[in-house]
Amino acid sequence: MERFEEEIDEPVSPTGLYLNSSSLRVYILGVLESEIPIDDCQTQSLLQDLFLPINPRFSSIMIGDKNGEKKWKKVEVNLEEHINVPIFSTGESSKLLYDEYVDEYMSTIAMEHLPQHRPLWEIHIIKYPTSSAAGTLIFKLHHALGDGYSLMGALLSCLQRADKSSLPFTLPSTQRPIKSIFNTQALFKTFPSIFSLAFRTVSDFGWSLLKSSFVEDDQTPIRSRADDFKLRHVSISNVSFSLDHIKEVKSKLGVSINDVVAGLIFFGIRLYMQEINLKSNRTQSTALVLLNTRNIGGYKSIKEMVDKNNNGAAWGNRFAFLHVPIPELTDSKYANPLEFIWEANKEINRKKNSLATPLTGMLLNMVKKLRGPEAAAKYLRSTLRNSSTTISSIIGPVEQMALANHPIKGLYFMVAGPPESLTITITSYMGKLRIAFGLEKGFMDKQKFKSCMENSLDMIMEAARKMSA
Repeated sequence: MERFEEEIDEPVSPTGLYLNSSSLRVYILGVLESEIPIDDCQTQSLLQDLFLPINPRFSSIMIGDKNGEKKWKKVEVNLEEHINVPIFSTGESSKLLYDEYVDEYMSTIAMEHLPQHRPLWEIHIIKYPTSSAAGTLIFKLHHALGDGYSLMGALLSCLQRADKSSLPFTLPSTQRPIKSIFNTQALFKTFPSIFSLAFRTVSDFGWSLLKSSFVEDDQTPIRSRADDFKLRHVSISNVSFSLDHIKEVKSKLGVSINDVVAGLIFFGIRLYMQEINLKSNRTQSTALVLLNTRNIGGYKSIKEMVDKNNNGAAWGNRFAFLHVPIPELTDSKYANPLEFIWEANKEINRKKNSLATPLTGMLLNMVKKLRGPEAAAKYLRSTLRNSSTTISSIIGPVEQMALANHPIKGLYFMVAGPPESLTITITSYMGKLRIAFGLEKGFMDKQKFKSCMENSLDMIMEAARKMSA
């Protein structure tokens, strides 16, 4: 385990400023489900010896210097202030499962701001059993500390393989060869591609600019259009699917796993919208799909992630948004939901192969330079608010993890703070795909949405098997 204990006086990145502003404060809840009851006697020593040394930001606060610039400043950490062990009512039976208690507790902590006078993280140890676990560990971290890639890398540095701690984790590879259109041996053939790239870039960047500034999605059963600057009160739940089922559809359709998952989610969303309001199945709805912009495959060691001479420092917030329309639910698509997967494949690949994403990043930097970070944060908030949902994902290990001899049965995360009524996250772990969702409380029906997601996969599986029959 590498240690990084030098004093830090590092400027806060632009994205870190946007995510911790008066306009927008975003948090990540990382949930570890323990296979056995949690013994928390080692909590402080584990945090001191394993967690804090990962990155100086876990021992730092944001302060303003004499020029008004925000910097990370290292401080003494009082671990007791960061550890929470809730007490629930025991009820009439000691065998009671506490699923609703845990869901409500997560909903409560999701809408609470972390104090700015201490490092921007806390841990919640829930010792009550649920239908999924004997105990639950929740890390709440400010998104300004890093994105899902950074924080998953940090998590893996604290845990070991449950079967053999001396072996490294196996992670599915997501790296694909990069095909350059600027191949001098075939330059003549690439002219159409270059013009196509330019056209896509102008079209996608223009549409992204309109969506962020002027064009809102329609009000629908997944978008309330409520406009305030408070943390939205959400209900948090999740559903688990077998990765083998996803891979079965992938192989039959000749697409990627990401395409299948995106199509599954889009179809599930439309099923829910149709159940609530039949007329909403053809409304204009957009998903912001988060894209990791690091040109690296797999997770790096903590030393590599914080080394600025290595890949431009892999730690931090290195992501971008893709505006992806959620396909309408027509009678033909209801009969053949595989069309949602093909449309997701076509739309996401088209947008990934344009230069709109880096241009959007340049635009944010320009707004920051001309009008300040708060104006850029408001622009980012508007981008989020004008869409219907945000979808983000992280890749977990194939093998079972263990923390201090506690085997981890389940893993998922949730993003809290975006101004949308629906936030969706995806986590792969031990052959399972966990889709979690944060839904605006009092507006969306948690159980009905979960049921629609489950029905989505069932209908897609049935359609895929019929296709090859």
